[in-house]
Amino acid sequence: MSASATVEQRPGTPAPLTPRRRHPLLGRRSTPLTVGMLVVVVYFLLPLVWLVISSTKSNSDLFTTFGFWFGHFNLFRNLHDVFTFQGGIFGVWIRNTVFYAVVSAVGAAVLASMAGYAFAKLRFPGGTALFSVVIGAIMIPMTALAIPTYLLFSKASLTDTPLAVILPSLVSPFGVFLMRVYATDAVPDSLLEAARVDGAGELRIFLSVAMRLLAPGFVTVLLFQLVATWNNYFLPLIMLNNSHLFPLTVGLAQWQSTASAGSGSQALFSMVITGSLVSIVPLVIAFLFLQRYWQSGLATGGVKQ
Repeated sequence: MSASATVEQRPGTPAPLTPRRRHPLLGRRSTPLTVGMLVVVVYFLLPLVWLVISSTKSNSDLFTTFGFWFGHFNLFRNLHDVFTFQGGIFGVWIRNTVFYAVVSAVGAAVLASMAGYAFAKLRFPGGTALFSVVIGAIMIPMTALAIPTYLLFSKASLTDTPLAVILPSLVSPFGVFLMRVYATDAVPDSLLEAARVDGAGELRIFLSVAMRLLAPGFVTVLLFQLVATWNNYFLPLIMLNNSHLFPLTVGLAQWQSTASAGSGSQALFSMVITGSLVSIVPLVIAFLFLQRYWQSGLATGGVKQ
């Protein structure tokens, strides 16, 4: 018998595994892409590294030591100064920011989910025209709408109130667009028809069926709007006059302008940097906690139904 003859397989023995041919592109490394990725990582992490290092320095060390190296460790003293300065108003700014961001993010995500689902799965007169308006609204910068929004809220006597920050933040054209695209594939039409046949109304279908399937997209919009509202500066700047209503962005900017006004207030620089570090910690925690929902949403949206 020649060497190339097939060996007879005994009963009950597993079939021999056929070796797979490795794809020529698998396992190959692209040096330009790797270098480019490292450059991007350094670009994003370098300001954060500087912020962490600078927050551990005293005010004098900020101006006398190298920016990317430590001086005398003064982090706990800086934190104490931040939370006790001006009667502990920094804690009030944190509370305001959390309230504005959470209420605005949840409200915007709910409205975007409802509108996106309606545009994707319901047929009504003018739906295409309305969605075109939403797409056009994405291209309008928010700063261009700040002054008209202020005039409208001033007429309604809503300026210098929390609603002046929350109500404009509930509108998210990009969130509506994102949820419309996501709902198109994430919610099967056959499932909706089955619910209608069983006698369920449209509101019940949306709350009981669609929202469970739209949860990853909902969290994605919530994260986007949470970050946008948390970092919003211009809107609360023109809407609010009472310092006890300021968010962190406006409050820290006020400290920074005070520090830049004269040499007697330069001690505020270390407090501004330390306060900036404290202000990003909740966002990092929120992203780490919600990223699994975001990743699952992106993966679900990438699979063809």
